[in-house]
Amino acid sequence: MTLKLLYILAGYLLGSLSSAIITCRLMGLPDPRSGGSGNPGATNVLRLGGKKAAAITLIGDMLKGLLPVLAVRALGADITLQCAVAVAAFLGHLYPVFFSFRGGKGVATMLGVLLGLHWPVGLMTIATWLIIARGFKISSLAALLAILLTPLYVLWLKPEPVLLAAVIFMGILLFWRHRSNIRKLLRGEEGGIRNNRDNAD
Repeated sequence: MTLKLLYILAGYLLGSLSSAIITCRLMGLPDPRSGGSGNPGATNVLRLGGKKAAAITLIGDMLKGLLPVLAVRALGADITLQCAVAVAAFLGHLYPVFFSFRGGKGVATMLGVLLGLHWPVGLMTIATWLIIARGFKISSLAALLAILLTPLYVLWLKPEPVLLAAVIFMGILLFWRHRSNIRKLLRGEEGGIRNNRDNAD
């Protein structure tokens, strides 16, 4: 039990490493918590520092969801512990202990988590995001619809109750973190990926 708790704690701590803040500091960019939308995520970094900085942030956020899951699986963890570590990493991104618990909205990290837990589900969610983002040019809308469909992908491809529960739990938190975006979408005020001041990460 102690070892399992250490795995979960390690997942949270890795998730707490904010790729956006670290990338901006290393590249001499404004702190994403005070610049642009104030959200430490890839979309805001794109606005503050361009495509290269945003790509680094996106990859970093995905890896900190993917790597903890792959690591505990390699150590023999079952699906329940993998899901617990995945959720811990996701919570670390949302509420990072190293950055005053002010984290991003969780899209990229959840995509990384999904790739780690069951890569076909992760790929389908990413494909859904890309298709919707390409069609509507609104990151938050693409993220919300992709995550909304993810439980259906789980039921179709890997109907494990614990995996479904973890995906639903993370999805609820992600929707909560996007509540301002949802209000703007309902009012027709949500801007595009480049010009929106409160978009998805």
